[in-house]
Amino acid sequence: MDTRFTDEQDEIRRALRELLHKRCGTEDVRAAVDRAPGHDPALWTALAEQLGLPGLALPEAYGGVGCTLMEVAPAAEELGRALAPSPFLATAVLTAPLLLALGTGAQRAELLPRIAGGGLTAALAVPGTRLAAALALTGPLDADWAGGGRAGGVQARRTDGGWRLYGEADQVLDGHSAGLLLVPAHAGGYARSRVLLFLVAGNAPGVVRTRRTALDPTRAQARVRLRDVAAELLGDEDTDVHPALAAVGDAAAAVLASEAVGAADRVLERTVEYVKQREQFGRPVGSFQAVKHRLADVYVAVRAAGSAASYAAWAAVRGEHVGGLALAQALEALRIAAGEGIQLHGGIGFTWEHEAHMYFKRAAGDELLFGPVHRLRDHAAGRAGLFEGAGVAM
Repeated sequence: MDTRFTDEQDEIRRALRELLHKRCGTEDVRAAVDRAPGHDPALWTALAEQLGLPGLALPEAYGGVGCTLMEVAPAAEELGRALAPSPFLATAVLTAPLLLALGTGAQRAELLPRIAGGGLTAALAVPGTRLAAALALTGPLDADWAGGGRAGGVQARRTDGGWRLYGEADQVLDGHSAGLLLVPAHAGGYARSRVLLFLVAGNAPGVVRTRRTALDPTRAQARVRLRDVAAELLGDEDTDVHPALAAVGDAAAAVLASEAVGAADRVLERTVEYVKQREQFGRPVGSFQAVKHRLADVYVAVRAAGSAASYAAWAAVRGEHVGGLALAQALEALRIAAGEGIQLHGGIGFTWEHEAHMYFKRAAGDELLFGPVHRLRDHAAGRAGLFEGAGVAM
């Protein structure tokens, strides 16, 4: 594995950091999350038009840039550094790859160019609060994450005019503002129960969307209710959607790990700057040995998480699945870095006015959505057969 960044990857990082530095400072982030969409639409347009961010990993045939996860990872790291609220995760990381993998030729041709151009945002509306299970991050592929039979989850029934959906999803990233909803739903009742994916227009009759208060305000979430809503089947009815969901889940975990590493690196950077300036007993706080040791531990954790995230992106391109482990390590590093940042900033670090709490909320919020850390590791160990045949010493 060559860990050096290519010129193209460095350019993506540089251009994105420059744009976010100008338009996504702390006050910009606070203002953006208070907007109705939960992000700044003008910034999203700039990210799409100037950098092609929504279509970075989409084929050129659909208006994308044609890059791999190795190029998406440094972009995600910069988004994480700025805690930039945007539809990137919901649209480009979770939904677009499923459209590309499972959609018909007509569906891909209609939807993917609009996503790549930034004109269409999309959201994956997983029933209930089971996003991590649906992406195979914390449980096996056959887990009953979508609800079963005729109760729970989202149910799909065939009619003369197509398909109708009824149900609810509680933690839909950017679900209140997305122009397109991709909804996993149960079809066939008890006899032929299976999960299919459906396309639903965000403003379709019968769709009720409510933005929810989230622990991490930079990840806007919504409750989506579907009341006998007309839907279009994604792809073919006989397709098994679980492998595609698992593949998207592993890639998303690698992207999220890079985001967390960027956020942790920024927290560490700001904390080091602060302890060099803050004085106690006539000398900078950062000159005390205990403080040096604490920051050295954070540095090691962040660098190790960065290596894991880079490897996860590299491995995903080659068909290996280690995204969950990288995400666990990165979220742990971010939680440690943010916690130490709050502590070492002293009294100001505990205030709402300071940005340190926003990074801590990102770590905690991502654990609630995609973890927790111990379950990410437990499932990864189970998939690898790490403990098969192992006895317990007494």
